[in-house]
Order: sequence, then structure tokens, then C-alpha cells
Amino acid sequence: MTKPANPVKFSPPESFEAALAELESIVVEMEAGQMPLELSLEAHKRGTELLQYCQSKLQNAQQQVRLLEAETLKNFSPSGIDDR
Repeated sequence: MTKPANPVKFSPPESFEAALAELESIVVEMEAGQMPLELSLEAHKRGTELLQYCQSKLQNAQQQVRLLEAETLKNFSPSGIDDR
């Protein structure tokens, strides 16, 4: 009987940009096809974690933009337009 593998704890990304850069790096390494199976599995797990992080950050940013646009549209006043 084999012993279950201990889950690897990855450190959280510093920022969206750092997560995206690391994810791109993982994709390049995996596409090269030179990783051993165990490293490929760990890279896939990390890539999935980074993808979820990036998606969450993008969803938060989209929500913030929607809120900003809603406020802008709600507070819009035609008298503020510069007629040239």
C-alpha cells in the first residue's frame, strides 16, 4: 500500500502580475515536455491555484469598474461638458 502524498503548500502570489508571470512560466515549462511526471503534477496544481487567484483578482477589478461606471453614469451632468 502506498503512502498518500503530503499536499504541497504554495506561497500566495505577491500580486496579479506576479501570479500571471509565474503562470506563464509554468505553461512554458510544461509545454516543453521535459518535466518528470511528479513535477508536472505539482506544476499543474500550482498553475490551477494561480489561475484561480488571477480569475478572482480580475472579477474583483471588473466589479470595481462596474461600480465606478454606475456612479459616473448616475452623477453625470450635461452642464459639465466642455463645448468646443
